[in-house]
Amino acid sequence: MILTNCAACAAPLPHPAKQCSRCKTLYCGPACQKQHWDGGHKDLCKKIKKTGGAEPYNANKKYSEAVTVAVEKCADDTKGQTCFICTQALHWKTKEGLVRGCACRGTAGLAHVSCLAEQAKILYAESEENNLTFKVQNERWKRWYSCSLCEQDYHGVVRCALGWACWKTYVGRPEADWARGAAMTELGLGLSAVYQHEDALSVGEAELSTLRRLGGTPDNILSVMSNLACTYELIGRSNEALSLRKDVYSGRLKLDGEEDILNAANNYATSLAALKRFEEAKSLMRKTVPKARGVLGEAHEITLGMMQNYAMALYMDDGATLDDLREAVTTLEETGQMRRRVFGGAHPLTQNLERGLRKARAVLRAREGDDVSSVCDAVEKMTPGDA
Repeated sequence: MILTNCAACAAPLPHPAKQCSRCKTLYCGPACQKQHWDGGHKDLCKKIKKTGGAEPYNANKKYSEAVTVAVEKCADDTKGQTCFICTQALHWKTKEGLVRGCACRGTAGLAHVSCLAEQAKILYAESEENNLTFKVQNERWKRWYSCSLCEQDYHGVVRCALGWACWKTYVGRPEADWARGAAMTELGLGLSAVYQHEDALSVGEAELSTLRRLGGTPDNILSVMSNLACTYELIGRSNEALSLRKDVYSGRLKLDGEEDILNAANNYATSLAALKRFEEAKSLMRKTVPKARGVLGEAHEITLGMMQNYAMALYMDDGATLDDLREAVTTLEETGQMRRRVFGGAHPLTQNLERGLRKARAVLRAREGDDVSSVCDAVEKMTPGDA
């Protein structure tokens, strides 16, 4: 995670925090700084300073660790292949191996994390140097998290490694710089992609605190709140997630951005379902799914996510009728076909949906056979993330 705790006692840092005058290592006070110096920091101080300070030093270290994990995880899939960017098997400088964590299939989409990061860095730098519109800059920023070939988001260990790459690239910029804040977002999402949710929570809370302190735009604040709500949900703090998502949905309605409103509605429904408020979730999805189809199209990820959430609210409800269960299975089957076509069968989003489909079918079979105990068992084993 980023450095939000005292290097000596691990207590949350105040703002502004006490720091080493040489390497910028942060402390909650002078006593901790002295203790850390006497405890060995003086031997590392020069090395940390040489890399640009404590935050860049930490980012570089975490980035290297994340790349190693990603290459090892992708080794079987990338054996004997070459990078689509530099055309080499091993990176010329870092000697790292290849990864792939998008929706590309076959031999497409294989690359070095370093090459992906350099590509994203160059594209965004060009947009800044040429003073291109924010829309163009935002499109180029997508290379930090989505594949230039299949245009789908990276996931898992590759998303995490790119999150650290992004953060180490822009961590040295001023706090108010847009790219630095966006890099913090990428880091938080990358940590969540490998289930490091507590670390992602620390990043998200720090980002939201910074935005509020600096007077960030309503759009940026709502985006960070939405990501933070996802993290709350993943670590079991569902009530806090619901509260944030309700605020985000209300805020998006005022800003009038159709895609953002629909995404906020989808996330809000997820939190309602997690707290077993299924009728509210179903009502919200029935109102917004047709809008998503009309605005975004049938195969858009938000539309697919809404259909999946709607089906989940149908089959996880204790009061579901036989027709509800049949509708849930049909909806998941149709959504699964589109997900498989867009993302491929190996993508986590496709696999997550198919797990939900298997459980929905199990509940339907049990209900059709009037096996009440089987229905109860099937529902008991479900979690909101299964569908």
